[in-house]
Amino acid sequence: MVTGEHAHWQTFGERTIYDNKWVRLGLTDVQAPNGERWEYHVVHLARIAIALIVDEQDRVLMLWRYRFVTDQWGYELLGGLVEDGEDPTATAAREAAEESGYRPLGEPEHLIGFEPLPGQVTAPVDVFLWRGAEQIGEPTDTEEVGRLEWVWLSRIPGLAQRQQLLGAGALVPLLYYVASRGAGAAGGQDEPTESA
Repeated sequence: MVTGEHAHWQTFGERTIYDNKWVRLGLTDVQAPNGERWEYHVVHLARIAIALIVDEQDRVLMLWRYRFVTDQWGYELLGGLVEDGEDPTATAAREAAEESGYRPLGEPEHLIGFEPLPGQVTAPVDVFLWRGAEQIGEPTDTEEVGRLEWVWLSRIPGLAQRQQLLGAGALVPLLYYVASRGAGAAGGQDEPTESA
């Protein structure tokens, strides 16, 4: 095992081979700790801000939707790309309102930040927690089509096990939140039957 200063990778610059608003693909000139040097593919994705909205009944607001890239149906949290110059908190609140018709209430808590695939992808994600929302209308983002649902937090471990939480943007914040408050073992409430 290589540790300490000998475990450090060195970079000597990066050249872009593809670039648009959503994704940039680069070749980074790197040297591994063992001394080997080559060009390494790195995918850069835009920063994402996610709203985790929980109500007083221990339910979380989510979309049940289809993702064609992985050919999956499942639940996602509300959120989207942080626009240039936009504060990630504002992004999460704006995206929640656009995708659901619900406006988060009160001051958010920065719940967690993470990089889901650090081996080859930069994809910074920030998650903000709100403890309530008010319905202000219908969703206005017609691209984010899905069934809006308040989901019991006690269902989250089972949904994760059945691969019905789509992507790290749902899995990481929900499992972190449930684990940090012990909601997964709580139960005791009548829950609606799960729909597909």
